[in-house]
Amino acid sequence: MNTLLTNYPIIYPLLKEILVGTLLLLIVLAFHGSAINKVTMRFDRWTDNNLARKEYNWVFLHFYVAFNSFALIHIFEVLLWAGFLLALGLVDDTLAAIIFSGSCYTTVGFAPDNLPHGWKSLAFFIAFTGLFSLAWTTSIMIGMTNVYQQAWRAKYKLKHH
Repeated sequence: MNTLLTNYPIIYPLLKEILVGTLLLLIVLAFHGSAINKVTMRFDRWTDNNLARKEYNWVFLHFYVAFNSFALIHIFEVLLWAGFLLALGLVDDTLAAIIFSGSCYTTVGFAPDNLPHGWKSLAFFIAFTGLFSLAWTTSIMIGMTNVYQQAWRAKYKLKHH
């Protein structure tokens, strides 16, 4: 019991950091899921119509629009994390918050960890969000690439027959 009381000053900030980090992670992943779902459903709806009408160039266009939309979603998520860091008063410079968030989100790790004591593990939550979001987007893009290839094959067959 004496050990628990002695470690309490260490446990409370860590619990606070874990709870806040988990909450922010869930917010970002909920945004990510809804945003990529919207782009994916639009892509599916439009390309189904384009394939039925043999409008293959439109499928290609929709693929690139979706790809760029996904990139913008990820950029927004980095900015969202930067906003959280600023709102919590953990970083006082907007550019530093963006660079740190981007460094963690992409797991490249090029920015120094300037978070105050008691918030150091927040970098893990940002990285975890980036890992899940990027993997999620990649899995969606694989399906979209199959539609792109289907349109490409259909267009190629049309030209040579």
